[in-house]
Amino acid sequence: MVHMTKLHVSALAPGAVQSEIRAMSVLAEEAGAINMAQGICDTPVPPAVLLAAQDAIAAGENIYTRLDGIARLRNALAADWERRRGFPVDPNREVLVTSGATGAFYAAGKALLDPGDEVILFEPLYGYHAGTLRSMGVVPVIVPLHYGSWSLDIDAVQAAVTNKTRAIVINTPGNPSGKVFTQAELEALAELAQAHDLFVLCDEIYEHFVYPGHRHLSMASLPGMRERTVTFSGFSKTYSVTGWRVGYLVADARWTPSIGYFHDLVYICAPAPFQHGCAAGLEQLPQSFYDTLVSSHLRKRDTTLAALTDAGLTPHMPNGAYYILADSTLLPGVTAAEKARNLLRQTGVAAVAGSAFFRKGGGENLLRFCFGKQEADLQEACRRLRTLAAPGLTVHDL
Repeated sequence: MVHMTKLHVSALAPGAVQSEIRAMSVLAEEAGAINMAQGICDTPVPPAVLLAAQDAIAAGENIYTRLDGIARLRNALAADWERRRGFPVDPNREVLVTSGATGAFYAAGKALLDPGDEVILFEPLYGYHAGTLRSMGVVPVIVPLHYGSWSLDIDAVQAAVTNKTRAIVINTPGNPSGKVFTQAELEALAELAQAHDLFVLCDEIYEHFVYPGHRHLSMASLPGMRERTVTFSGFSKTYSVTGWRVGYLVADARWTPSIGYFHDLVYICAPAPFQHGCAAGLEQLPQSFYDTLVSSHLRKRDTTLAALTDAGLTPHMPNGAYYILADSTLLPGVTAAEKARNLLRQTGVAAVAGSAFFRKGGGENLLRFCFGKQEADLQEACRRLRTLAAPGLTVHDL
């Protein structure tokens, strides 16, 4: 007799697998490789940020904060928003400090979306956005950007809208493509969102990584978009504190109480002493810090582009963020995942399969490389990548 059991995983779990980004990071660690797979950004933490967190720990700032974060950080964020975006936000009603930008995205999804709703995302996409939506029973509807240029096809977006569509997700600057949405593209999406009464969920975690000839524009700053835009960002990338898990969101005061409820339910709060560290960064770091951040990463971008080109992995030039998608056709393997693992074995450099950022069947001839590395590690990674141009040379010969 076959006995049925209630001891089984959820209906969602069988389709849930470890992200390719995490998988490659594990393989990189096991192999002692240079990890260009995960967006870790292992450059030094700004001293002002580090010291403020240490001082907060020593001063006893180690307990729960308010569910919306410490007043110091919320005030600093509100001041920063007005300075950079040109309009005021209320630090007590429109700002939430969260457990990373991912925590902000999750809590907003729980608060604003219902199972069965459809949400438009653009391809190539950040897999955590789609995975988070699916975990809530929300349906991601993927609209491809024009391959290579990654430009927006507004007609394709319009065609994807149904009576179940509730929101559009925009990641600018984007992971993995480095796309920076133009003002014209954002204005077209804003018009569509207003016409169909949609939320716009904007992930702007790479807002400080924009390269010459391009500029970051927040959807929330466009006419008529404040009330329907929820903006996510954080400090992981800018201050090199990915392990601190301090992010934030800015939204209309009608939405923040519900979003705050779900964030409190899952995360309670972002780590208290690290909130003080991030607040100090906003308060004390001059504009020159952000200018140097861009110039430093611009050099790293160009260094990596040159190495990939020399290696025969033709790259797509990113306009923002710190990732490069590169053609992996010459590498052995049928799938991008196989190509990434073969690259790891041959060079000791870890990259992510491009298929992680596309629907099934897409991105199989692409790899993503993160160049947000310390200079010495990046130079060594580039040297190793160039060995691909020397037939027969493997990591064991380096």
